[in-house]
Amino acid sequence: MIIALRWLVFFLGLMLFSLGISISIQVQYLGIHPWDVLNVALYEKFGLSIGSWAILISILLIIISWFLDKRYIKLGTFLNAVLIGAFVDIYLFLDFLPKATHSWIDYLIIIIGIVIMGLGGGIYNAAGVGSGPRDGFMLSISDKTSTSVGKVRIITESIVLVIGFMLGGPVFLFTFLFTFIQSPIFQYTYERLKKWIRKLDELYRHKQISKMRA
Repeated sequence: MIIALRWLVFFLGLMLFSLGISISIQVQYLGIHPWDVLNVALYEKFGLSIGSWAILISILLIIISWFLDKRYIKLGTFLNAVLIGAFVDIYLFLDFLPKATHSWIDYLIIIIGIVIMGLGGGIYNAAGVGSGPRDGFMLSISDKTSTSVGKVRIITESIVLVIGFMLGGPVFLFTFLFTFIQSPIFQYTYERLKKWIRKLDELYRHKQISKMRA
């Protein structure tokens, strides 16, 4: 039961996270997350789709992480790699999200997108069924180089941002504000939901032990 709940939470988180990405892409001229800057740049330069590039890059990161440290790779890591890109393409294909108006409304739209990404990221990580490809990649590099995860994240995302910018990706104000808005929401959601799942897990195990003793 708890395993099923974890997977339900995981998929819900992935859907929300992908929705947040798709919303922010609609107003990309205001700036989007460094990884999405790269995905959009590759899409505009070489075709395919934004989601396809997200999947390809995620698979590449999983391969690298596999050689560096397999501990961070689980079934959820592979599903994360494929489903986020797939959901983004589906949301964009359905064409139901608000379009850019080039007015103050766009600022509200992108903030909503960032908040939803923070919530979604916290939710799917709290499920505990596998780190995302990017998270696993940065954690494995951190372990191998004995460098803090924060420093590895800054360096990695800076490199990704520069590559995306050089390829013509949308870099602007919110590209640099993303982390400051998203991270606190992610952290709060992750910690609260993880505690809730842990309590349910302990309650379920206690009931199972009680049944065995009865």
